Amino acid sequence: MKSLGLSLLLCSFAALSQTAPPAVPAAPVPPAEKGDTVIAIFEDGGKMTLDQYRALIPALPASFQQMAQQDRDKFLHYYGMMRKLAQMAETEKLDQQSPFKESLAYTRLSALTDIKLKAVMDSAVITPEDQEKFYNDHKDPFKTVKVSAIYIAFGEASTNDIQASSSKKTLTEEEAKAKAGKLISQARAGADFKALVKQNSDDETSRDKGGEFGNWRLTDNVPEAMRPVVFALKQGEISEAVRQPRGYYVFRADEVSFAPLSQAQVRDSVIQQLRQEHFQEWTKKLDADTKVEFPKTEAPAPAPAVAK
Repeated sequence: MKSLGLSLLLCSFAALSQTAPPAVPAAPVPPAEKGDTVIAIFEDGGKMTLDQYRALIPALPASFQQMAQQDRDKFLHYYGMMRKLAQMAETEKLDQQSPFKESLAYTRLSALTDIKLKAVMDSAVITPEDQEKFYNDHKDPFKTVKVSAIYIAFGEASTNDIQASSSKKTLTEEEAKAKAGKLISQARAGADFKALVKQNSDDETSRDKGGEFGNWRLTDNVPEAMRPVVFALKQGEISEAVRQPRGYYVFRADEVSFAPLSQAQVRDSVIQQLRQEHFQEWTKKLDADTKVEFPKTEAPAPAPAVAK
């Protein structure tokens, strides 16, 4: 959560940023700064080097990171204001008064908690063997299925991309299901799937492409009724009929492949999941090892009855 001070300073910065600065002559390009170059000297005598500034930016809230990168001098001016306000608060011993001292203590506790948890996450040692095993045990998220399908419509003709041909009789749901079952039997017996598509599919768009539905991945927006059926198929397998509001689909897995572990995106995903597992195991043990006592106090005696 952003502190009140940061929020107020951010609002001030935004307001002043909307005011167009006065035109000034172009200044000569200064020499390149080194890491130990002092870029700010504050009112209290404190200094900040370029290296210190660069280290500070990632620690800032996201909105302040943007500010610091857009206008370094203006950000450092507000940073100087924050230093001055903090010193004023300490001089007035506000940090020793309630509820401020409790707020400071909790903020420190929370910050140290986040720091330790991040250190635990980052400290996990993930070996190539760990990555290989996890990948082989959890390959489904990286699976791609090249899908073809036959669509058998029932009831009223569907519209847009999926339309029942006007030359065909509109089937009832029972008739469509029976027809789909017959086609499944033929396909599994070795019939040419593309030929079955061209002769029977009511999806005109995919029928013209031999039933091709493209490559499906688990992260794609696939109807829930279709997802488990299609991704359970092995290469060359034919699915059972999948009911949709206006018809039945029969799917064929033309090709099943997996993105390799050598692919950077896959490897990064595997490492992140392994780090998360390590983190969950560590926090589970921490939870089990954390002991808190809750002393029981005697319930107060009931108040004596008032004589009437």
